[in-house]
Amino acid sequence: MITQRVGKRIKELRHELGISQEELAYRANVHRTYIAGLEVGKRNISIITLEKIVDALGVSLSEFFVFESTL
Repeated sequence: MITQRVGKRIKELRHELGISQEELAYRANVHRTYIAGLEVGKRNISIITLEKIVDALGVSLSEFFVFESTL
């Protein structure tokens, strides 16, 4: 499901930066529990919030959507 893939990607990029969910939430101006919900695929994300998170992670939208193949 796309929500799980997006959440996995957020977590992957966050780990690469070595930052906590709390730090990412602070940088993106969202709540930490929202980040946690996204990372496990239990939350839908708006385009506006996705942009905030992608900016906070320091990647472009095109870089963000480079998923590992799950076929």
